[in-house]
Amino acid sequence: MAKHGKKSKSEPTGKSAPEPKKAAHKKAEADAALTGVLDEALTYVLRHAAAALRGTMAEALRPLDLSAAQHSCLELLGRSPGMSSSDLARGAFVSRQSMNLVLRGLQDRGLVTRPDTAPQGRALPTTLTAEGRQRLNAANTVARSVEKQMLAAVPEKRRARFRADLAACAAVLTPAD
Repeated sequence: MAKHGKKSKSEPTGKSAPEPKKAAHKKAEADAALTGVLDEALTYVLRHAAAALRGTMAEALRPLDLSAAQHSCLELLGRSPGMSSSDLARGAFVSRQSMNLVLRGLQDRGLVTRPDTAPQGRALPTTLTAEGRQRLNAANTVARSVEKQMLAAVPEKRRARFRADLAACAAVLTPAD
């Protein structure tokens, strides 16, 4: 024994150090338990569903030369012509900077129009062109097809309730304006 009654690092302690294989196995068990918890976490399931929907939608819209954000923008303008860039950004769940890029791209392609100067204030009201309306109609057909594909996993008699429940979950977490 080392002086002062302490064992030196080279002396055995009576405890065996964990073997690397055992430690790796315990970590794998802990990781599996965490994954099991993640699979049960509503936020994880929602993110997984949103990511799957986003990827499938992007692939489906690609032949129309539209991104999901561009489609959302066109859809919002189809419902409410004259929206500002800020309103469109909020509705499409993107930043104002991203929406400005989306609008610039859509405008360059002749799908939307915006005045050079704001009729009042700073907001430039945006509207669909005839070509933008045609592209929106085609994109909506594609989007409804993807939604139908996704909802096939939910029994038809539960679909209305499923939509209502998702909307209620979003509403309870959305700050009041």
